[in-house]
Amino acid sequence: MNSRKLVGLFFKTLFLGAFVSLVASFFVNAHIYSENLQPFDAVGLIGLFLWYTVYGMLYSIVSQAGFFAYLFIHRFGLGLFRNFWPTVQIGLIAFVIFDLIYFPYKATQGEVALYWWILMSFSLLGVGIIVATIKAKQTHPRAFVPALFLMVVMTAIEWVPGLQTEGTDYATLMIFTLVACNAYQLLVLHKLSGSKAREELNNSKQKHHHPKKKGNKKRKRPKKA
Repeated sequence: MNSRKLVGLFFKTLFLGAFVSLVASFFVNAHIYSENLQPFDAVGLIGLFLWYTVYGMLYSIVSQAGFFAYLFIHRFGLGLFRNFWPTVQIGLIAFVIFDLIYFPYKATQGEVALYWWILMSFSLLGVGIIVATIKAKQTHPRAFVPALFLMVVMTAIEWVPGLQTEGTDYATLMIFTLVACNAYQLLVLHKLSGSKAREELNNSKQKHHHPKKKGNKKRKRPKKA
């Protein structure tokens, strides 16, 4: 991946984060928008648009930092655990899902209902499975577990600042933005850098279907008597 593609990925992910955060704010904080509509307050609405757009960009930067950290962690895990790395990742995914339910619920001391944390955690797992399945189909089946690890574990780590805020508004906005940005970066990475597995598969197919040239057999000349 050259610098031009890297810069393009940065800005596309940045704008995606701003867009997702802004759209999600219409649903999460609809009551704030209604306060500026009755009576109509154009300055207040513009301020809200800018506020949630900037927040989305900040969440996007957090997502991109976590994504590049994931690339390093994945290589480090492969070197350290080798064939056991997928099993380690599955164990970490299960541990993080449990943590996303138990610790935030205990931290809020029951102010936020337990079912909300269960719903958010399993929704994150469900979206991660969908994205990982798409990634595996586009590249190689071995990419499923690392993709799911990114979508669950790394997203949960990036989500920690949102979980520390009071209430669920900003936590909800942040998780939507992080999931969208992480999924986009994951699914577009192999298109920018080139998938080695896909290239090897295409090369093997070409060799397999390449017709062999039949050599012209030389006719034996009759020996002179």
